[in-house]
Amino acid sequence: MECRPLCGACCTAPSISSPIPGMPEGKPAGVRCVQLTEDLRCAIFGRRERPAVCSGLQPQADMCGPSRAHAMHFLATLEAATRP
Repeated sequence: MECRPLCGACCTAPSISSPIPGMPEGKPAGVRCVQLTEDLRCAIFGRRERPAVCSGLQPQADMCGPSRAHAMHFLATLEAATRP
């Protein structure tokens, strides 16, 4: 499955605990990654600087659903369910 254009939910909804270029402490859930471009694409996609957690998260029909709003809700729910 391909990423939906103008979505970026996976770069906003989940927390990331590993360093990201421009965010050395990672990012909290709900905060837009600094590497998310204006057209909601990852500026470091395919580069070694991209955190492993990001490259491991692949678009799936149940996660992405029919809209960005669905993906944001799905990922926020997953984030809350896996919070320590």
